[in-house]
Amino acid sequence: MSVIYDRVALIGLGLIAGSMAHAMREGGLAREIVGHARSAATRQTAREIGLCDRVTDSAAEAVDGADLVVLAVPVGAMGDVAAEIGPRLKPGATVTDVGSVKQSVIDAVGPHIPQTVHFIPGHPLAGTEHSGPRSGFASLFRNRWWLLTPLPDSDPEAVARLSGLVLAMGAKTDSMEAGHHDLVLAVTSHAPHLIAYTMVGVADHLSRVTDEEVIQYSAAGFRDFTRIAASDPTMWRDVFLHNKEATLDILGRFTEELFVLQRAIRMGDGQQLFDYFTRTRAIRRGIIEAGQDTEAPDFGRSIVAPKG
Repeated sequence: MSVIYDRVALIGLGLIAGSMAHAMREGGLAREIVGHARSAATRQTAREIGLCDRVTDSAAEAVDGADLVVLAVPVGAMGDVAAEIGPRLKPGATVTDVGSVKQSVIDAVGPHIPQTVHFIPGHPLAGTEHSGPRSGFASLFRNRWWLLTPLPDSDPEAVARLSGLVLAMGAKTDSMEAGHHDLVLAVTSHAPHLIAYTMVGVADHLSRVTDEEVIQYSAAGFRDFTRIAASDPTMWRDVFLHNKEATLDILGRFTEELFVLQRAIRMGDGQQLFDYFTRTRAIRRGIIEAGQDTEAPDFGRSIVAPKG
């Protein structure tokens, strides 16, 4: 593959940014990768494992001369980071992000991006429960969707160039309006994570079930809940605070569905339960057929991050 961006700046060096660094290096997609993280310990680890060509002590220094800037920090921090880097951005550069919420990112970041710079928000639908600079791996985005939410005045050539990078890293890409993205993700990601956190919390508070029993006898369902609930708490705190309306809407609908199932169980309505489970199982099969998961016992998540 050929170089798509000469210099890429990664602001935040966790799972997504780290995986981007590995994927770009593997594909020869950038001549230089510069990184920055707020934590000195994270910066030191990134230097030790050679995650980037250079790791800087400030975000402003990292974006100097960068053709692509990727904001890979928690959603709640993006506005402050954008304010810091805005004056240092190179005319003609592209700024994107990897946040799980889009409208609030646009509202927070947009005012700090000069008119000479392209701002194209994005969201890779890929991840694991791991975080930190050692967690990334080049194949994370392979066959996963990477959604872009261009602004109405986004330059088509800049969007096409960013899409080219996404495709070259192995992902599939699509574009949608920011508000619609936030509603879709509330259904497919945000509400499920909140439910997972809640179910693990229920087990924690149920005094009749000891911690040892919960750990020792975890069946597949609870085991998968705990995997989801192991995700980065800072990131998910910000997701729920910045996608409040869509998440509350979906949780309200979920509560209504839960009451329907609760009544069916109470009334012994086996046919309603069977019909409901049959219909929802078809959705799960559709996810597998679309290549977004696998029927393997470990759900295809046995890939581990490369050791530094």
